[in-house]
Amino acid sequence: MGSPIIQFENFSFQYKSQAEPTLHNINLSIYPGEKVLIAGPSGCGKSTLASCINGLIPFAYPGEQTGSLKINNEEAKDTSIFQLSKTVGTVLQDPDGQFIGLTVAEDIAFVLENACTPQKEMLPRVKAVSEKVGISHHLEHAPDELSGGQKQRVSMAGVMINDVQVFLFDEPLANLDPATGKQAVELIDQIHQDTQAAIVIIEHRLEDVLWRNVDRIVLMRDGKILSDSTPDDLLSTGLLLENGIREPLYLTAMRYANVPITPETLPQSIRSIKLTEADKEKIRTWGTQPLSVQEPPKEGVLLTAENIDFTYENGFHALKNVSLTIEKGELLAIAGTNGAGKSTFSKVICGFEKPQKGTLRFKGQDMATLSIKERADRIGYVMQNPNQMISKSFILDEVALGLRLRGVPENEVQTRVEEALKICGLYPFRKWPISALSFGQKKRVTIAAILVLNPEMLILDEPTAGQDFRHYTEIMEFLRELSAMDITVVMITHDMHLMLEYAKRAVVFSQGQIIADDTSANILTNPAIIQRASLKETSLYDLALMCRAEAPNQFVQHFIDFDREARKHG
Repeated sequence: MGSPIIQFENFSFQYKSQAEPTLHNINLSIYPGEKVLIAGPSGCGKSTLASCINGLIPFAYPGEQTGSLKINNEEAKDTSIFQLSKTVGTVLQDPDGQFIGLTVAEDIAFVLENACTPQKEMLPRVKAVSEKVGISHHLEHAPDELSGGQKQRVSMAGVMINDVQVFLFDEPLANLDPATGKQAVELIDQIHQDTQAAIVIIEHRLEDVLWRNVDRIVLMRDGKILSDSTPDDLLSTGLLLENGIREPLYLTAMRYANVPITPETLPQSIRSIKLTEADKEKIRTWGTQPLSVQEPPKEGVLLTAENIDFTYENGFHALKNVSLTIEKGELLAIAGTNGAGKSTFSKVICGFEKPQKGTLRFKGQDMATLSIKERADRIGYVMQNPNQMISKSFILDEVALGLRLRGVPENEVQTRVEEALKICGLYPFRKWPISALSFGQKKRVTIAAILVLNPEMLILDEPTAGQDFRHYTEIMEFLRELSAMDITVVMITHDMHLMLEYAKRAVVFSQGQIIADDTSANILTNPAIIQRASLKETSLYDLALMCRAEAPNQFVQHFIDFDREARKHG
């Protein structure tokens, strides 16, 4: 196998501003041509490990390190971030943070321009690498004209053009719709085959990454490596769930059906797994066992949209004759590819955009008569990134801001803020600075800042983006509790697992129209809807087909109900 391209030996690192090391005694070797997935709960040290590999540590983020880290047989701390960039190419979670050029071609060529490459050599290299990632028809486009998946392809091309020996992907699927995420995994696999470079992927969505083979999974916890093994070996253990990482859903279903999972069954993928006829019968029988699931009674219609039509000033027809009713206390998912109309519909509801046609009614009242402030008193909107909503330094001040702007007496402000913080599980931290909070806690602060206004509906854009399984579960169980308190919760999401587990009903947008309004289980077992809306089949559906279940949609629904009860009592 030769020498490792990346080698950590008894390596520890402590940030200058922290009292304890973030990485402890790391021993890890990655060889040329390997594809390695690094997983672990939030705060486990994954990002710090990545920053050590690409040189951000110690050159951008100073601190104290012990032990050895060699990149391409050279001690990393004795080189420079410029030298390391010739070996390690990094694709960030947010491609917008990586763009430099005014056009796609300029951005891809940036490294060559820095190296004073002659233009006659530069142009064919840019063209060749853009063709490899499927972005060659957009070379003259500005970055902000591209979709999320296209931006990521540009980022990949920008590091590929440098002929690097290591590709480092930091949560490449976090902001992509399911179909685009699947394409990204396939593209990474193609890059791996074409370049034979080492591939390092940091990602929470383990099942999605395993759509294509990886050689090893490195599992981290508390700055240490817990496991470094093949996917088949790791997935045969309970280590993922024990450490806050969701295992593939088909494996969870097999465990519920008491089907043994061993390395010999090849559990890495639903496509590779080996099931005996006895195993299939067990799973099929489990999937038809009756469950007594009580549905909460309907509370009546809260919001009605009738024939909503909206076109932006640039001529883009974003909503086409959209009609929808949302029940009081409902927990509803809105899904669809980027640009399908999901966010535009939310903006219309909140009054940020005014439809050219159609009617919106809230509890029977025509919303055309309501100002944005009056709508905000009834409907709260929580953005995907909490940092874009937060304007104060301390939690109490942030949650109190809306009430103070409305002139609410200070004694009432204190009472309502404390109540909202208790509901959101933030009361013990009420005097903390927001800078000391995790991403998930900041998300709760933004929700508390809306809840304190006593809205009847919450609209959340990607409530679980970038969250590990534990924080994901905390946020979603919290939203379920709000729904039980008769607060209507509408979630815009790319997460098919979220749809299945928490939203009994889902609405799917495609090209500005609603193309499905059904249970999540029915939608995610309907190939026509999945293809049209750029969704992705759940592996539970594939498992149902493999086991010859008579009604795959009912099998999937059974899993949802069973899993919910199991976790409730677990």
